[in-house]
Amino acid sequence: MSTDEQINMLDELQSLLEMQLKLAHRGNSAGKHIDVLGKQADLLVGKITQAGILERPEFRNQKEKLKKSYDDLHLAITAQRADTAEKLSQIRRGRKIIETYRGNN
Repeated sequence: MSTDEQINMLDELQSLLEMQLKLAHRGNSAGKHIDVLGKQADLLVGKITQAGILERPEFRNQKEKLKKSYDDLHLAITAQRADTAEKLSQIRRGRKIIETYRGNN
């Protein structure tokens, strides 16, 4: 595999991560799109790992940039999950209040 092909693979992975991050900041409505992009990224990561691209010293900067992107994506998804859990909790409390109100009538 040529150096240009390796660079293209790393650039494509970076692009996929950036798209996932943008979608994660949009909120829950983008969840399915994030999953599709995640599967594409996983396939690419497999190829990159198998080729040992990120172990090469000339790709150290790209490796660090990818790690930061993964960390940012992880934080965004974690925040999104926390927000979803809070909204679900509010819905459950609301349902209990309604059930209690209906039971008193």
